[in-house]
Amino acid sequence: MRRRGPVRRSRRRAQPLPLWLKVGAAMCAAVVALQWLLAHWWVLLGLGVLAAGAGAFVGQRVRQRAEWERARSRALRLRIAELDALDHRSFEFAIRDLMRRDGCAAEQLGGAGDNACDVRAVDPSGRIWAVQCKHRRDGDQGSAVGVGVLQQVNGTARQIHGADVAVVLTNGRFSSKAVPWGREHRIHLVDRRLLAEWAAGSRPLWDLLDRIPPPRRPSALS
Repeated sequence: MRRRGPVRRSRRRAQPLPLWLKVGAAMCAAVVALQWLLAHWWVLLGLGVLAAGAGAFVGQRVRQRAEWERARSRALRLRIAELDALDHRSFEFAIRDLMRRDGCAAEQLGGAGDNACDVRAVDPSGRIWAVQCKHRRDGDQGSAVGVGVLQQVNGTARQIHGADVAVVLTNGRFSSKAVPWGREHRIHLVDRRLLAEWAAGSRPLWDLLDRIPPPRRPSALS
């Protein structure tokens, strides 16, 4: 007798459900769910009330946070020692926050390709400010900010950033040549003494500088 090999049972692969059947099942489920919701309308009402309450709560929190930020900004006071302790990037953000305290719309731009403008701001009178920040770890004992920095600002502040007021600001000092050069080319210099007065006080920067351009638009702060 010839031995027969093992009997192989053919395995039939499960055929996927046709698309029309899937769509039909989904539609039936949707109809059933809709009928249930219509029969239990109070569930929909409850969900609507919950959603409205959650939206109102979130909106209130957003408004409160904005109010807290405005209050914190208006009350911002910084000592010169606190500014000395910052790194150069944090120093730029601190100057941005001080401009915001004064009612400006300000943004920090410092970094590669900033075109000699670390902070750009628009004050309440519509004037555009381009501020170049130079942080010195050793304060006025560090290297003086020289004419070269002022020349960079003079070449970009008005031409690229559209500034009405070009500023070079430092927690250190300026060289003896930088002061008359800045005056001649309408570059406003904020040294350590002036920065300390501005950061710790409540007067806006434009009240502490000379020869500021007239406002572009009327303002209660102008």
